[in-house]
Amino acid sequence: MRRLIFLSLLLCAPCAAHAEPPLKPLAPAIRLWEESAPLVKGEKEDDIPTITPYLLDELPDGKGRPCVIICPGGAYGSLAMREGDYYAHWLNELGVSAFVLKYRLGTKGYRHPAMLYDVTRAMRFVRANARTYGVDPDRIGIAGSSAGGHLASTLLTHFDAGDPLAKDPVERVSSRPDFGILVYPVISMQDGLTHAKSRRRLLGDPADPALVASLSNETQVKTDTPPVFLTHSMRDTGVPARNSMEFAAALSAQGVPFELHIYDLGDHGFALGTGDEWAPQRRHPWVKACEGWLLRMGFCLPSE
Repeated sequence: MRRLIFLSLLLCAPCAAHAEPPLKPLAPAIRLWEESAPLVKGEKEDDIPTITPYLLDELPDGKGRPCVIICPGGAYGSLAMREGDYYAHWLNELGVSAFVLKYRLGTKGYRHPAMLYDVTRAMRFVRANARTYGVDPDRIGIAGSSAGGHLASTLLTHFDAGDPLAKDPVERVSSRPDFGILVYPVISMQDGLTHAKSRRRLLGDPADPALVASLSNETQVKTDTPPVFLTHSMRDTGVPARNSMEFAAALSAQGVPFELHIYDLGDHGFALGTGDEWAPQRRHPWVKACEGWLLRMGFCLPSE
């Protein structure tokens, strides 16, 4: 597969109008562990990592659908559902099933590796139960925005093949995503590049230099890192666009397929384009660009 780089410096208005999606989940949230999660501090709602399913009907040919696990942003202190539920409904429009991950947060007393445990378990859980959910186990992606993009990029660079000797069958399954979608992601933990609040909530203050190094994901890309779509705005004053650029450069150096879109449109947190600065019915151009990439890569379904 060839690598594609698109530097889209746009000054125009967002793309065609779309109806704003409903916020109501399509099914109840699913606990990722029947028992308590690793490193758990309690049994309140904030202590229980879950995935909320947005599943489509089974395909007529009986094959599983592509699927994306979504990590909302929020600086590791909250979960921005505009980067969760809205993304799930958008992916459903493309024939892709989705799960929105509720991972543990720094504002609730958690630090790395609790968040990585949660996203890793989510990928294993969906893949292990792919037949139940009508999902193709070989087309399960990870998506994330802002700090959720850091968590997604951490899984993209820190996955493993599973433990074949584990008693829990879920833990025997690979946690490698088949592709990634990163929207204005925090990639690095390095000074001058990271988002300081996200790093503090993830790693504490002062942060362990060894963790800063290992979780600066632009330094962790390998030849088996999955293909990635990245988008960012040059106007982002919260998370510099160089986060996406550095990750793209690392992907290129390792020969990993990717597509990068840098816009001169929007600041930070524009999601699908339904933030306060946009008319609710309009979408940011990255959405259409990502749809095209997913189709070309075989990670979504052609429209009928």
